[in-house]
Amino acid sequence: MKIICMAKNYLAHVKEFDSVVPAEPIFFMKHENCVVRNNKPFYLPDFSSNIHHEIEIVLKISKVGRNIEKKFAHRYFDAIGLGIDFTARDLQKKAKDNGNPWEISKAFDHSAPLSEFLPVAAFADINKLRFRLDLNGSTVQEGNTELMIFPVNVQISYISRYITLKTGDLLFTGTPEGVGPVKIGDRLEGYLEDRKLLDFQVK
Repeated sequence: MKIICMAKNYLAHVKEFDSVVPAEPIFFMKHENCVVRNNKPFYLPDFSSNIHHEIEIVLKISKVGRNIEKKFAHRYFDAIGLGIDFTARDLQKKAKDNGNPWEISKAFDHSAPLSEFLPVAAFADINKLRFRLDLNGSTVQEGNTELMIFPVNVQISYISRYITLKTGDLLFTGTPEGVGPVKIGDRLEGYLEDRKLLDFQVK
């Protein structure tokens, strides 16, 4: 299993970092050691003092595909969930400032808490899905898939030009605005439409 993550895929999130809107999709990788399931706690690592939450819609790939046409992309995933792309923002800045790759800030162990998955058929339109993250009872991130710069079908088509998608792979589809730091004792709750799928603590 591999985890493919989209960067800069919501305009408001791009603007909150005073960044440039990408002309084509940007993606990076996490790995299976990043996954935390069943709402187990997230333990703050000792190598960063600035870990940020980034809630995302996650797709579960259901069959092998390469060079997938956009019109057929919907055939390659069958379930939808939520995930947190935890980011060590201080390590990311250091890497960027030095012109280095910044996987160290994204792909560290346990950096991807993951919810249960729901069948695609449970949703009327995957291009109009509401989701949000509450931090200690207050909403800090809200998104809707209709606001994606690159919709799901574009993401899958683009990624599959370079990387073969395989059954069980996960696609983190990008985060909306409102990312911010977490600390010990925080409670994170993630909602897809009105269903709570994530509920865990930071320790």
